[in-house]
Amino acid sequence: MSPPAATSRTSAYLSALTLEIQKKLQRALASPTQRRNLLQELFADVALEVDDRARDIILTGKDIISHHSEDETQGPLCFYDVLADYFVREPENGNPVLDLIIQLWSQSFASHIFSLLFHKWLFEVQIDNAEVLLRYSSALVQGATNVFWIDIQTNTRRFQSLFWYLLEEVALVPERLKKIPLQAQRDLFLLLSRFILFYNLADKLESFLKHFPDFPTAFFVGGPADNFVIELTDQLQKLKVEPVLLHYLSQITVLQGMELRMTTSTRLKACLYSFTSPGGPMYPTRVVRHAAWEALDFLFPVGRYPRHLISLFFRLLYPWYWPSSCWNFIMSCVQAVLYYIFSLIFSVWEKLIKPRKS
Repeated sequence: MSPPAATSRTSAYLSALTLEIQKKLQRALASPTQRRNLLQELFADVALEVDDRARDIILTGKDIISHHSEDETQGPLCFYDVLADYFVREPENGNPVLDLIIQLWSQSFASHIFSLLFHKWLFEVQIDNAEVLLRYSSALVQGATNVFWIDIQTNTRRFQSLFWYLLEEVALVPERLKKIPLQAQRDLFLLLSRFILFYNLADKLESFLKHFPDFPTAFFVGGPADNFVIELTDQLQKLKVEPVLLHYLSQITVLQGMELRMTTSTRLKACLYSFTSPGGPMYPTRVVRHAAWEALDFLFPVGRYPRHLISLFFRLLYPWYWPSSCWNFIMSCVQAVLYYIFSLIFSVWEKLIKPRKS
């Protein structure tokens, strides 16, 4: 297929997708009772991963959509990735969709859909009205927050490319970041602070903190590192999905050596300590408690043994925990003995085999 024909085919396909989105938004606008369900369905549609048939059509139009590498930094190719590129390159085709979303602005999932379809458009087009720009920026942050929490709740990375764009192409690019109001810039950085570890982009943390905007208010005292850790600790306390919490606790070691104010450091320490004890208010599982202890001891090695002694003392005050603690201790000892025996057997076996080979 020749390049012009391929481009024409891709353009026709994306135009058809845009028309379907318009129809569903119009139906939502005309049906107040079904509005939420229709918007939820539309959100699910644009968040779907591109299937093989559509992929063949879409990826042939290289000059219509940008290159998308499906790796661990950007995640799978979804329809919103393709449409977001399309609305940047063909903004006149996205305007009817945007107008309909604005009419549904206060409805559930409207900000979700806006953030998925127009997150690139917002930073590429020229918007002169400051009030409109603030409204769009606020909707972007709100919608992105909601879709990232969907990833948290399902322990998936379907919206990783959105996060990657907001971090790599906006937060770390001052020229593009300055296109949105200062308050929206700050809200965006606070949002990224809460999810950067979840999306496995801890290697970008140093650069991210260097670009952190100032917060000249009484609520944000300290440097970028303090604001980042405050948001992170708040995020940890909201997590209820065990695999996600374990992932955060394993990633949080990147904070080692970070210069923090005493109040911020105490806040982080208290947050981690709250996951180390069974019972309320967190009711952490055993594996979470052990992960929290490892993170706490790694980040705050001073006072490690007194903390464990205090924890043991309080455990002794609750006799109903003794049987499980004794059982886990016995099983740990058995595992350690078996591991030692197998290691010894393996080392002896290697010594017996080496002379034969020689």
